[in-house]
Amino acid sequence: MTCEKQYKFFETIAHKSRWRILELLASGPKNVTEIAKALNEEQSKVSHSLKKLLECNVVTATQIGKQRRYYLNKDTILPIIQLAGKHVEKHCKVCTLK
Repeated sequence: MTCEKQYKFFETIAHKSRWRILELLASGPKNVTEIAKALNEEQSKVSHSLKKLLECNVVTATQIGKQRRYYLNKDTILPIIQLAGKHVEKHCKVCTLK
């Protein structure tokens, strides 16, 4: 295993805005406008985050007309999100979000 690649992967998904995008896409595909609205973020910031997530194949995109729909990589990323949630719930008693 290459530690540097793993570090880059976790650095990519650990960013708060990107993690929120992943949680949102877990419920189904969305376009950038839908994501920005749901997260109350600027569309340019969301687009930048999506670009980073695409580079690691954390999300995929398909072109539908003039829109791109973004999909969570459910084979690998959804289990990571679920496992992280279980771990935090069970073992991270000091983890609180404000």
